[in-house]
Amino acid sequence: MSTSANSPSALIGFDDFLKVDIRVGQIVEAETFPEARKPAYKLRIDLGPDIGVKRSSAQITRHYTPESLIGRRVLAVVNFPPRQIGPVMSEVLTLGVPDRDGEVVLIVPDKDVPLGGRLY
Repeated sequence: MSTSANSPSALIGFDDFLKVDIRVGQIVEAETFPEARKPAYKLRIDLGPDIGVKRSSAQITRHYTPESLIGRRVLAVVNFPPRQIGPVMSEVLTLGVPDRDGEVVLIVPDKDVPLGGRLY
């Protein structure tokens, strides 16, 4: 059985899910990323006192401006290895889902939750 981005993945156990460390962060800096192959922003996300501020690159230019991102709470995977994206070392993966046109919409908490709070 093959899987694609639009079909369910293979089943995993709950312990496997718990290995992915997803935390709440707040975007404190956002700027254009002209060196990226696809339109993107360079982000700095405050993930609370235990994790600190981390860098990320996100292809979210269709629905967001850098100014509209400042102060926004987002979810990010914090335990993937850093990834070099052009001249930027992306330290966390900012999470989103594609809209009908394939443009990324951020996943955000709908209530005020503490920075660094873990998704379970």
